[in-house]
Amino acid sequence: MTKELLLELSEIDFGHVVADLDEIRRYNPQRYEMEQLTAIVFDDYDRKICAGYKDITDDEFWVRGHMPGMPLMPGVLICESAAQMCSYFAHKHRLLGDCKVVGFGGLEDVHFRDPVRVGDRLVIVCKMVRVRLGAIIVCQFQAFVRGSLVADGKIKGIPLPVDALTGE
Repeated sequence: MTKELLLELSEIDFGHVVADLDEIRRYNPQRYEMEQLTAIVFDDYDRKICAGYKDITDDEFWVRGHMPGMPLMPGVLICESAAQMCSYFAHKHRLLGDCKVVGFGGLEDVHFRDPVRVGDRLVIVCKMVRVRLGAIIVCQFQAFVRGSLVADGKIKGIPLPVDALTGE
C-alpha cells in the first residue's frame, strides 16, 4: 500500500521531546486514563504539522477487556490520540482564538489497517488542512507502529462552550 505521508518519519527526532506530559497538560484538559499522548516530538507551525507518540503499556484501562488474551487498542482511542495531538497544536498556536477546550466535531475517511498492541509506540502525525478562526479546525492524521501505517483519516475540532457546559 502506498499512501502519501504527511511527514517522513525520518524527520522526527524521538530523542528531542518538544512537549512532555506536563507541557501537554498546559494545553489539553484530559487527565488520568483519558490522557492519550506521552510526548510531542515535532511541531512545525509553518507546515502546520505536529507529531508525537503514545507508549502503550499493560496498565491501559482497556487492556483487561479489549480483547481478553489479545489486548488491542480500540480504534476510538487511536482517534482520540490523534484528536489530542490536534488539540495540542491548535491550542499552542491559538488556531481557534481564545477557545478553552477543543471538542470532537467529526471524523471522516478513517481507516484502521493493523492492530496496536501493548508494548507498541503509537506515533501520530497530524496536519492542519483547514482552519476557521474561532469555528473549526480540520486535520489529517496518520498513525504508525514500527514505521508501518496503522490508521489514518480526518478529524474536525470545534470550540466547546465551556461556560455553558460547566454552568460558570
